[in-house]
Amino acid sequence: MNKTELIAAIAEQAGVQKKVAEATLNAFQDTVAAELKKGGKIQLVGFGTFEVSERAAREGRNPHTGEVMKIAASKAPKFKAGKALKDSVNA
Repeated sequence: MNKTELIAAIAEQAGVQKKVAEATLNAFQDTVAAELKKGGKIQLVGFGTFEVSERAAREGRNPHTGEVMKIAASKAPKFKAGKALKDSVNA
């Protein structure tokens, strides 16, 4: 399912126009991104948790040349599914 299909499904499920569903989805994405950028965490009980994972700097190797290279520290968004979502998928 791509974003357009997701918007159509949300609009149908909620009984709203596609423009309203799109605006809502965009607002959700922007809010999650802003909170994670601040280093925060968003927990939706039963669905899951969005948080930031910090990766330490490390050494890696170029797979083509075998040359050792430094990989900088970074932050990555992470999603951990909640129990209800896991149970729903496995049912």
